[in-house]
Amino acid sequence: MSFFKKIKEKMSGTNEGVTEKFKDGLSKTRNQFTSKVNDLVARFREVDEEFFEELEELLLQADVGFETVMELIEVLKIEVQRRNIKDTAGIQSIISEKLVEIYRAGEQLDNTLALQQEGPTVILMVGVNGVGKTTTIGKLAARLMNEGKSVMLAAGDTFRAGAIDQLVVWGERAGVEVIRQSEGSDPAAVMYDAIRAAKNRKVDVLICDTAGRLQNKVNLMNELEKVHRVIGNEVAGAPHEVLLALDATTGQNALVQAQTFKEATNVTGIVLTKLDGTAKGGIVLAIRNKLKIPVKFVGLGEGVDDLQPFDPEKYVYGLFADGLEQEQDN
Repeated sequence: MSFFKKIKEKMSGTNEGVTEKFKDGLSKTRNQFTSKVNDLVARFREVDEEFFEELEELLLQADVGFETVMELIEVLKIEVQRRNIKDTAGIQSIISEKLVEIYRAGEQLDNTLALQQEGPTVILMVGVNGVGKTTTIGKLAARLMNEGKSVMLAAGDTFRAGAIDQLVVWGERAGVEVIRQSEGSDPAAVMYDAIRAAKNRKVDVLICDTAGRLQNKVNLMNELEKVHRVIGNEVAGAPHEVLLALDATTGQNALVQAQTFKEATNVTGIVLTKLDGTAKGGIVLAIRNKLKIPVKFVGLGEGVDDLQPFDPEKYVYGLFADGLEQEQDN
């Protein structure tokens, strides 16, 4: 059984709506990447060195990342030799299989949220301005509310004009309370008030917004350290999650941002926003391979329910859905 068929079988036991979201959300990457792979397969009858060179270029264009591409090409060459594959028929199935294996390889990464059994789970959301951080907080709050959790938001981005008001709007949409102070207030003071309120109201999850300034890494580190300290003093072991929002449309620049935040704070997971708006969806693999941080959620559209937990098989299905369905028809 080909890997495509294995994926299709696995998908049949899951929420079809979610599977379709991955398919629709990755349509730009699929139309660019997969269509070119199809053309490549059509042009080459044999799997030779020239074929691998052109495949390598396509993967780099999809922002899979140099190191990941080199690893994938090497693994594919070994697999082609092991299976004694001469022609290009079915090569997409092998590519997709190896992409999933590479994502899952090495250190096991937990892509679930570390929700606590007792007391408030504190989630710190970090990321530069403009990546969709506040929108992601609103969508995550709505998702947790739908799962039966009580949620509160802390407006800790007190520096960006309009950030507090934007979070309040999202709080109203999700039906959750937003703890805030005036613009320019000390973010740590906001966190202190929010944690006290979350404890008093016995809230399950507190999601904290933070400032997204990167002009000075030292200031960023100091600010995040102060926020961490205040949160940790009020709730043992908190923050339980530090989620970094990255804009998928920025490609390799997202990796640079991720590295900066990784140095400034203990990032526990990535939320990759605007994945539906880019033709370079391969950045998911580059992040996993280079940073060793799990991608926990991906943004696949503008709707409240378009923030979805990341799943490697659904991701690969979204990348290769057309080829999978063609194979099923044959």
